[in-house]
Amino acid sequence: MTVRETNRWYGVSAIALLAAAVGTIFGSPEALLAGVIGVAFAAYARTATPPSTNLDLTRTVGDSEPQPGDEIRIEVTVENTGEKTLPDIRVTDGVPEGLRVTAGSPRLGTALRPGKKAVFSYTVESVRGEHAFDPAQVLARDFSGAVEREFELAGETTITCTPHFETTAEDVPLREQTIRHTGQIATREGGTGVEFFATREYRPGDPLSRIDWKRKARTGELTTVEFREEQTATVVLLVDVRADAYLTHDLDDPGAVEHSIRAVGDAFSALLDNGDRVGIAAFGPEELWLSPGTGEYHRAEARELLSHAPAFSQKPPEGAFYSTLKLRWLRRRLPSDAQVVFFSPLCDPFAPEIARRLDATGHAVTVISPDPTTDATTGQRLAWAERRRRLQSLRASGIRVVDWDTDDSLGITMARANRRWRR
Repeated sequence: MTVRETNRWYGVSAIALLAAAVGTIFGSPEALLAGVIGVAFAAYARTATPPSTNLDLTRTVGDSEPQPGDEIRIEVTVENTGEKTLPDIRVTDGVPEGLRVTAGSPRLGTALRPGKKAVFSYTVESVRGEHAFDPAQVLARDFSGAVEREFELAGETTITCTPHFETTAEDVPLREQTIRHTGQIATREGGTGVEFFATREYRPGDPLSRIDWKRKARTGELTTVEFREEQTATVVLLVDVRADAYLTHDLDDPGAVEHSIRAVGDAFSALLDNGDRVGIAAFGPEELWLSPGTGEYHRAEARELLSHAPAFSQKPPEGAFYSTLKLRWLRRRLPSDAQVVFFSPLCDPFAPEIARRLDATGHAVTVISPDPTTDATTGQRLAWAERRRRLQSLRASGIRVVDWDTDDSLGITMARANRRWRR
């Protein structure tokens, strides 16, 4: 709490005395009256006392557990619980740094008589994570405005935004590196499945349902139909959370890292629903590793990590980061049969190198790259061109790359990429 003078009446005493002297010397009653009134105001200001701090604050949240992007209405009530009128109070609510005000204002200026309340409201856009409100800042002045008191009004309020996984990315573009369990990933081998692969001569013991009876009727030959065998995959979804990845093309865009994290949630849910073993890792200063697994408990664990883990902060990380050591740490944890889906905007020279090194160690890599670039200025067009060159270089190395315009649905973008690769 701070009490200070505003200096609003600074110099009034001197001017008032000068006016009184002029009125006396020249016999001007108007000047003399002005001087007397000025002296009275100056005397009152010097005797002013700090205003009361008897205020209560109540904050009401429209939805305390929203989804990312939801609009949340915040209503704040300030009540004068004292016995004196507060002629001038100014309240600024403690909006969490991660939340953006989209409508209304978190500020109020008013006067309050004893027992009266003032209400103001505003709307914020929810963002993934846990957001605790800071105490509201209050500035109160007395009637003269000569003295003010600055203090805080605490009102414990927290908004928890834990996104629900949505299977919008039903066709995650995985490679043909699999383990021997039936699943959704097509292989280059014939066996049980749903997609036609080839025909061969009948062998004793082949199921009758796989005999090509039409060919038998037409030529008299017994042949067996083989389908493209489908198996499960072990997948690690790797998110680039280095400081270089925290890029955005405008103030209203959540940024490449936030787009990546949301995409990881959708891809995780889709792969888990398909029976694959899925894990999550972060490539940045903060270590984060969720081993590949299956089941609803594993889904809940991933949801909690994506929502609240420090490695997935909305702010770029600070401090030293040793990329070579981090790659070594990651390779030690990756299962030998795991393939990697790498989420990165690819806007710096080292990002493609991460994909190449992982691919070189035997892990099939697919890159999903949210595009944070634009072409509004010469510098931005240069950044766009450099990113395009990195994408082309990775594709030339045999690594699959999905160039994702974040204005489009990730599911549609992946479906287009899969159709292109299956031709």
